Amino acid sequence: MSLITPDFDESVIVRSAKAEVIGQAPTTIRLLADSSSTGGALSTQRVTLTDGADGAKPHHHSNSAELFYMLDGTAQLLSGEQVVTAQRGDLVIVPPGVAHAFAAAPGQDADILIVITPGVERFEYFRHLERIAYGKVPPESLLEVQELYDTYFLNSATWNQARA
Repeated sequence: MSLITPDFDESVIVRSAKAEVIGQAPTTIRLLADSSSTGGALSTQRVTLTDGADGAKPHHHSNSAELFYMLDGTAQLLSGEQVVTAQRGDLVIVPPGVAHAFAAAPGQDADILIVITPGVERFEYFRHLERIAYGKVPPESLLEVQELYDTYFLNSATWNQARA
């Protein structure tokens, strides 16, 4: 068993009003703490989805687990070959290497706190997604940075069927 020892010595405090916000309804991402500010311990963001909006398409992380805590609403989460419906107060943790995705449940809103541990620099990844959304870079540009962000996209028939 390996132990990751985070390398930071001051508390990380992020005030809601100071957090960078990416996107707008139906998908808003509030960037809270990146790996560099937590000494590699974790990276975290809050994702708010309205009216059944998609969050992340199926992917996996080779080196990090991803935690989803439902602050409010209802979401669908892919974990391996299982689609879980999670509601306020529910927690889902996906281990490294396991396919996962998330979206607000059809016709529902979802407010999700997401934590990746050990941390990966993610803020620039979300800025990249925003550039794609605004047509500044093509969607396939994500394929060029999969290794940098430890985010490897894949196809999931289970997810496609659940979201159809």
